[in-house]
Amino acid sequence: MAALLEARIGDDHVGLLAGAESWTWDEVVRESARRAAIFNALRVEGPPHIGVLLDNVPEFLFWIGGAALASAVIVGINPTRRGDELANDIRHTDCQLIVTDAAGAALLKDIGIPTLDIESAAYAELVLGASDPVLRDLTRPVREDSLLLLLFTSGTTGAPKAVRCTQGRLASIAERVEAQYGVNRNDVCYAPMPLFHGNALMALWAPAVRVGATVALTPKFSASGFLADVRRYRATYFTYVGKALTYVLGTPEQPDDADNTLERGFGNEASDLDIERFQKRFGCRIIEGYGSSEGGAVIVRVPDMPAGSLGVGQPGVIVANPDTMEECPPARFDDGGKLLNAEEATGEIVNTQGLERFEGYYRNEEAFAHRSRNGWYWSGDLAYRDEHGFFWFAGRSADWLRVDGENFAAAPVERILSRLPGVAAAAVYAVPDPLSGDQVMAAVELVPGASFDAAALAPFLAGQPDLGTKWAPRFVRVVDHMPLTGSNKVVKTGLRAQAWVTDDPVYWRAERGNPSFTVMTEDERAALRAEFAAHGRESQWPSS
Repeated sequence: MAALLEARIGDDHVGLLAGAESWTWDEVVRESARRAAIFNALRVEGPPHIGVLLDNVPEFLFWIGGAALASAVIVGINPTRRGDELANDIRHTDCQLIVTDAAGAALLKDIGIPTLDIESAAYAELVLGASDPVLRDLTRPVREDSLLLLLFTSGTTGAPKAVRCTQGRLASIAERVEAQYGVNRNDVCYAPMPLFHGNALMALWAPAVRVGATVALTPKFSASGFLADVRRYRATYFTYVGKALTYVLGTPEQPDDADNTLERGFGNEASDLDIERFQKRFGCRIIEGYGSSEGGAVIVRVPDMPAGSLGVGQPGVIVANPDTMEECPPARFDDGGKLLNAEEATGEIVNTQGLERFEGYYRNEEAFAHRSRNGWYWSGDLAYRDEHGFFWFAGRSADWLRVDGENFAAAPVERILSRLPGVAAAAVYAVPDPLSGDQVMAAVELVPGASFDAAALAPFLAGQPDLGTKWAPRFVRVVDHMPLTGSNKVVKTGLRAQAWVTDDPVYWRAERGNPSFTVMTEDERAALRAEFAAHGRESQWPSS
């Protein structure tokens, strides 16, 4: 990456847009070199790790570039973390310097690590004093295996882990993205996803550096501001992750929505329905892929793939049973698309050809050992694969449900619930059954202006030909907003723990086998608790 940045010296093509400000690529590299000079003057013994706690502002990219030139490491700190969790992230990754703004500096005032506040007069003087740097005096020896980034995982199923990404790996990803998704010098690459996450850096910033395309920043993702930013910057390419497309589609539709410059977007975890609706509404091709910050297993979309499929895996990528270490048998479907053998066909996405693209976690050998069992890369994602080799996503490894002795995963049920009119996002998870095993619960967020029609839910579920016999939820919680990570992925931990003990309206089928949904009353909640106690399972009662 250092070499790709140095290749942009003298390049007068616009490299960065942020609001009304702009920088040529030559200016971007020189600003990066100034940050390299600042760090070289401040660095001490120990890992050369720079924590960055910022929104998507130019300083974030200048510091990434500076770290590349100085053979240092950027730790992208998740701004949604607070208190001890935030402090532990910073200490665990051995940050010797923090770059932040006034709000971040207030959060970190007691952490005991030197902090640069980019909004302060002292910082402005520091940058000015590092003017006109000579790159050859700043650049330290850089190899392909020189560490550049520590990227925290989203933390949807546990504590975030710091994924290692070297300069060589990021440069090779940039080359692949250029080839596969057509990123070119004429693109304006709009970055609504946070820069502390791998999506924005691997699928947008790095390929833009490689080809000399323009990067356009917005401080934070805003569904209501998305199209305005696209038009202001004349953006042609963007990246997304999680529920981002869902929330953009939830904004009021206008007759001129397709009057924009967007050509394509790339990301993962959007539903087929959202992809279809987004393409039609905004006139923009969506390229959905499967991947992670770890990069250990890749699945790509191909022409004529079945609706709902992730695509086909690269050589060595299979669905494996984590207990037997054997490949799961192919998924079988009936004429209505219902999965007939969910329990035996569902397993974990695994790369059996090794760990070449996975560079490990920083200071977490236990997590690395879990990911690299049997010399394979274990993704932590569930899927099933049909006889033709097409993969279907089934959720995270924590998304198993067991109902009446039958095991199945959450994602297929979420895809079905997303078809319900008025639903913007759905999350499905296991909650305890007062007798044994699990019951199915869903949380739904509605599009603005929609209301939940409980009477329509049972007929809707009955009319879904691909809904498994045990899959229908007994409980449906209507939330104002889904709990999300900083990268728009749903966090189910709190939802699962609270279950129906919440101030949100919860609709349920009070009697087993009764298809009708009604709002759970306080008396019904108390009766359900008594049922748990009567069967000796009061310890399974959810927390509030």
